[in-house]
Order: sequence, then structure tokens, then C-alpha cells
Amino acid sequence: MTTIAFVGCAHIHTPGFIGAIKKRPDIRVKSLWDPNPVVAEKRAAELGATVVPDDKVIWKDKDITAVVITSETTDHQRLVLAAAKAGKHIFAEKPLGMGSADGYKMAAAIGKAGVIFSTGYFQRGLPTNQFLKQEIAKGTFGKVTRVRGSNCHSGALGGWFDAKPDSPWEDWRWMADPKRSGVGGFGDLGTHSLDILLWIMGDVAKATGCVDVGTNRYDGCDELGEGLMRFEGGAIGTLAAGWDDVANPVHLIVSGTKAHAAVIDGELFFTCANVEGADGKTPWTKLPEARNAGFEGYLDAIEGKGNPELVTAMEAAYRSAVMEAIYAGSKKGKWIEPKKAPTGK
Repeated sequence: MTTIAFVGCAHIHTPGFIGAIKKRPDIRVKSLWDPNPVVAEKRAAELGATVVPDDKVIWKDKDITAVVITSETTDHQRLVLAAAKAGKHIFAEKPLGMGSADGYKMAAAIGKAGVIFSTGYFQRGLPTNQFLKQEIAKGTFGKVTRVRGSNCHSGALGGWFDAKPDSPWEDWRWMADPKRSGVGGFGDLGTHSLDILLWIMGDVAKATGCVDVGTNRYDGCDELGEGLMRFEGGAIGTLAAGWDDVANPVHLIVSGTKAHAAVIDGELFFTCANVEGADGKTPWTKLPEARNAGFEGYLDAIEGKGNPELVTAMEAAYRSAVMEAIYAGSKKGKWIEPKKAPTGK
């Protein structure tokens, strides 16, 4: 039996994580803390956990070996540093930090502690993305010249983040307040596709973008945007994300001198003269097995099961740094070099 705790339950994905935990009979949630007592009691009742009055109780509890941090992003640094100091394995929702500075500080502490870490980048485990990473590394695409990621939904159009006074345990309004979340709609959704682009292409030399409020449903919060990146390997990358889209059929495009791929509605269309059958006309089905990633991957890791696809803390911090550069580029109207970790990546 693996004993864990929830520390902060503000994130919109918390109910989904609770559902995943309930399917894991070998995981016990002993304690739960949230600054909002109504939220704490609601989520603890769902998990059969005990509400503790202070998160310090969790750090001192030797029975608890791992924690799930789904607090507001502004609370991540304090909670992550405390978890690392206490030697607890850590799942912290994305983005890891409000920006590069706190992200790298947390990553350094996690690395020093030597604990298991991951965050909510679940798309790495998809067979299509596993395939593309492998084939790019093998050279099947030749020189990759252009990549494009897109992750959009209709959250602002549907009012997903509106205040909910009648159900305060499901009030996600803070996620549309960049002062509490670190980013708006572009960064919230875009970070998933950004993770895949960086995972398959490597580091970014410079970035910029155009971020906009869209419908302006949430005052002062961006709802959509486009990022532009020049990878250190020379390829051009673009990133689309937002809460104002009624459809998002094309998730990923990779274009190289020897091959082309597009992920459309979850199916891969692969074109390569050097690979038999890769004519791009029908979905490519010769794919690797799916791997658990994101929250499910973290649960596998702390239980010592399977072969999960984890994200390192330094990777998570670097994604915050690149997103920070895109936002800065949009504001300043120029290219920005993403900040690297103080001691090097």
C-alpha cells in the first residue's frame, strides 16, 4: 500500500485525479489540505481522507511518501519546496512555476532531494507522439524544417472558468486570473503542445508570439495566442492555443526534408518515400504501445509499476521559461531568448 496526500485542490483536473486514485486499490490517500475548508471537506470526503488544518502536518507524517499538489500556481513554490525538503515524491500540476525563476528554484530543490517527480504532461505517452519522437531521432524525417503544435478548446466560450458561488469546490475562476495562475488561456493549454515540441525537437534559441484576450470574458486574462520559435537545431516552430475554439482537428505537424506527418483528430498521417506504405493517404497504424504519462504515469512510478513516461523537474521549469519568453515577445514585439537554469540545464 502506497500512502499519499493531496496538498491543495484548486485545479480543474482535481476531480479527474480523484477518479484515477479510486481505481488504484494499492494507493491510500491519508490526508488532505486546502486553504479553503469547504473545498477540503468536499474532496476529503470523496477520497476517504482526513482533512488536516495545516500542510505542515503532511510534511511531518512519515507514513506519507508522496504528494499531489493541485493548488493555485502561486502556492506551488512554497508547497513544492516543503515537499522536497521532507523527501516526498511530488506531482505538481502544470505549469510548475509562475515563470522561470521560481520554476528553476523548485527544479533544483527536487533534483537535490532525489524524489520522483512529474507534472500534467500526459501527451508524451500517446503512440503518435512516441512514434514521432523515435522517427525524428532515427533521422527518418531528414532535416526537420518546421513543426506546429495546436491545443485549443471552447472553455471561454462555454464559461468553464466562471465563478460558481453555488458549488465553491468547483470554482475555477482563479485559472483565468494570471496573477494567480501564472498564465491565461494560451499558456494554460499551450504548455501541453509546447512540451511535445520541446520533447521531440530540443531547446529553443529564441521565441516570440502574439497573445490576445479574445472574447475578453475574463478581464485581464488572455484567451488565445500563437507562439513562434526558432529551435537551436534550426527548425521553425509554431504553437497555437486558446479557449476560444469550437474545434481543434490538427494537433501536430512535423515537416522534414524526407518525411511529413500530421496528427489529425488523434490519427497519424505519415508520408515518407523511404518507408513502405507511408503515403499519407490513410492513418498510419504501425505505432508503439501507449505509455502512461502525466498523473497516471506518476502513480505508476510511485508504485514501482510499468514503464511510465515521466517529466523531469528541470524539463517542467524550462517549459515555463519558454512560455515566459513567448509572452514577453508578444508584449515587447521582439524575439526573446528563454532563460536557462542558473547552473545550466
